[in-house]
Amino acid sequence: MRLRAAGALALTAALLTGCAQSVDPIERLGMKAAGRVSQHGPGADRRLPPVVDRVRTTDKVVFLTYDDGAEKDPRFVDMVRERRLPVSMFLTDSVVGPGYGHFARLQSVGASIQNHTLDHAALPGLPYAGQRAEICGQQDKLRSRFGIRPRLFRPPHGRYDTTTRRAAADCGLSSVVLWTSADSDAAPLHPGDIILIGPDDPTGPPLWERTEEVLRRVAGAGLSVGRLEDYL
Repeated sequence: MRLRAAGALALTAALLTGCAQSVDPIERLGMKAAGRVSQHGPGADRRLPPVVDRVRTTDKVVFLTYDDGAEKDPRFVDMVRERRLPVSMFLTDSVVGPGYGHFARLQSVGASIQNHTLDHAALPGLPYAGQRAEICGQQDKLRSRFGIRPRLFRPPHGRYDTTTRRAAADCGLSSVVLWTSADSDAAPLHPGDIILIGPDDPTGPPLWERTEEVLRRVAGAGLSVGRLEDYL
């Protein structure tokens, strides 16, 4: 009788304990299953896209990137086509304005179209919703204009915070791309450098001419131009 009573008490305790542990549905899945449950939203613990200012490679290549989209130089389109330059264009909707047709021509001759936000707003300090609207909004614009969803994102002015990376991840972007060198720099180039051909200056040389000068620097360093999207 004593053994039966002890067994009954143990069974009751086990049942009560089991009920207490099963209140949380995540816990009922078990530790392994719980680890597979997807967590969403701005506070979720997820893998954030890396921030890249140069590519780690032993290939003797550098990468040409362009921001904003104000200058629509047809000679630059000819240059990209004739030299088969693998350039990456980070476009801002409010800057491109009605000029998306120019960038469609660039895309048709091999240029890559990437995300640089809707309005070129400074992102750090903005709430998640605001940053997501800037980034996802441009993803939607580029998809409707070019039939693509970019993988690469460049924050305006090269400034970002953790919220920027979370929003970029939620918008389907895989890398936050900065730069190593600008076209105005005179420093030597190295394999893996990401070069920014700067925002357009109406008082300076045209885009094709500034690109020509960068290409001379690239050749002088014994390097060639690679496609950034092939390395990220």
